[in-house]
Amino acid sequence: MAEPIEWLADGAPYNPRFGDRYRSEAALAQARGVFLHGCGLPQAWAGRPHWAILETGFGLGLNFLVAWAAWRADPQRPARLHFVSVEAHPASAEDVLRGAAAFPELQPLADELAAQYRSLRPGVHRLRLDEGRVLLTLAIGEAQPMLRELVCQADSVFLDGFSPARNPDIWSLDTLKAVARCCRNGTRLATWTIARAVRDSLAQCGFTVQRVAGVPPKRDRLEATYAPAWTPRLRPQPWHDDGPPAQPGHCTVLGAGLAGASVARQLAERGWQVLVLDAAEAPAAGASGLPAGLFSPHDAASDTLPTQLSRAGARCTAQLLRALLREGEDYALTGVLERRLRGARALATPGDAFSAAADAAQLQAAGLPVDTPAQWHALAGWVRPVRLVQALLAHPAIRFQGGCRTTRVQATPGGWSLRSDDDCELHATPLLVVTAGIGSGALLQTQGLQTVRGQVSLGPCPPTLPVPAMPVNGHGHFIPGVPGPQGPVWLSGSSFERGDTATDLREAEQRYNLERLQALLPATGQAIAEGPAPAAWAGVRCTSADRLPLAGPWAAGLWVLTALGARGLTLAPLAAELIAARLHGEPMPLPARLVAALDPRRLRPAA
Repeated sequence: MAEPIEWLADGAPYNPRFGDRYRSEAALAQARGVFLHGCGLPQAWAGRPHWAILETGFGLGLNFLVAWAAWRADPQRPARLHFVSVEAHPASAEDVLRGAAAFPELQPLADELAAQYRSLRPGVHRLRLDEGRVLLTLAIGEAQPMLRELVCQADSVFLDGFSPARNPDIWSLDTLKAVARCCRNGTRLATWTIARAVRDSLAQCGFTVQRVAGVPPKRDRLEATYAPAWTPRLRPQPWHDDGPPAQPGHCTVLGAGLAGASVARQLAERGWQVLVLDAAEAPAAGASGLPAGLFSPHDAASDTLPTQLSRAGARCTAQLLRALLREGEDYALTGVLERRLRGARALATPGDAFSAAADAAQLQAAGLPVDTPAQWHALAGWVRPVRLVQALLAHPAIRFQGGCRTTRVQATPGGWSLRSDDDCELHATPLLVVTAGIGSGALLQTQGLQTVRGQVSLGPCPPTLPVPAMPVNGHGHFIPGVPGPQGPVWLSGSSFERGDTATDLREAEQRYNLERLQALLPATGQAIAEGPAPAAWAGVRCTSADRLPLAGPWAAGLWVLTALGARGLTLAPLAAELIAARLHGEPMPLPARLVAALDPRRLRPAA
């Protein structure tokens, strides 16, 4: 639920929880003078490939909007601006817009922000703005634990929260220690408060602190620089071994499915010249050739790592689809109804606009009784994977080459060699990303990956067929109304045959799909059973034993994105962004525990 805000007679936003205003009467001057100028911006970011600002207390987003506007106005700006902010009690999108209404020059940016600033459950959320060049990472939760979950090296820090007297936790020594953990030598920090306790805590955390002239009506403010006299000791984490940030050059992505196309696009947008190789003659020839599939969070009733990952992934995929594809033709943000067929379970977390218990109207639109246990996922829908792969690869810095049957990769002094069956070198590259799906296990020489065959059924959607108004997921799924050459079609499935790598079409799996559809949507399943035999499509997916993808480094110069299983559409864009962030030393789009859980070296054979 959004934080309640009172709007005072003078137009100022007021928070009853803390008994304090969100901003002073000189809010815009303070944002520019205290925070931007206090951190030496915009001059400090000139010529840098990316710049990361860490903020404590997002509030109504004014500091973010001002930093974004300054970035847009600066011809020497970095190619990518990261803004990472912690907020325990997020305001509503409507209040963010109302807060920006007093500053007309910021209104277009506020409109773009508000369109994505919704359904912010506790956790880490990545919002992509300004065509993906401005990345806002929102850590929703209490400051200290959320700061410890961030994987971020800040170039600038904005300490901004309600008064230390009103909200002491955000200014505490433990919180400032967590801020310092996200800093590098030379990181500049700015804040409006000059409280002695804050100054002393910053000094204790390794900052050199200076009291300087303030922005009226305040007389003073603080500037600080992180320069500890000791070597900070950090708990070892997988990303500490990633090496220095990579410099864009030439690289190779092995595999032209959804994983490979997603990685290629992320690297191309960061300045790499990317060659995408595949054994097939065209992209999306394997499991990514599915006629249509779902992207959706996974069972929001629990909060396991796969659930947290799927929530973040669904948001990322939805943002990408809006940017690249045609709604209604290539994808649709219809929402997805997740039906519970294995016994009703109470929700473990309160519902919100992102994922909530389905209401009577949604169940009726699906043709189900109003007492059916179900979950509603608003930020979800269907997409044509082939169209998405094509759109991702349509970048001037990406080149595709088919017919490249790589059977082995070998380390060389200059990078990696891709070799064929007869051990001939097909290609050499300084940076290789393996995204070869079911072929990844052999290339990486690991036994930790599994193959899962899946067959889907599909057929026409005539007006007489009783279909739900939205896709329905559960024990199997049903997608209605996907545009086809002869009219809308439906898809249902899929089967799961572990260890099977064949793609022939099987009548037994057609019956299996129909049986599950009759349990999921009885009226629809019965009508299809009484009609002509449906068509089918089959593919083979790659998964891991812990159901989590592999996304990260495997060895020096060799990175991996695979084991997406049946959730490639939900997870591939986010996992590719994680790889790009790790490779370039950028703030990561996921909390530390998920970054560690996805590290592919968990499956690397022992030396």
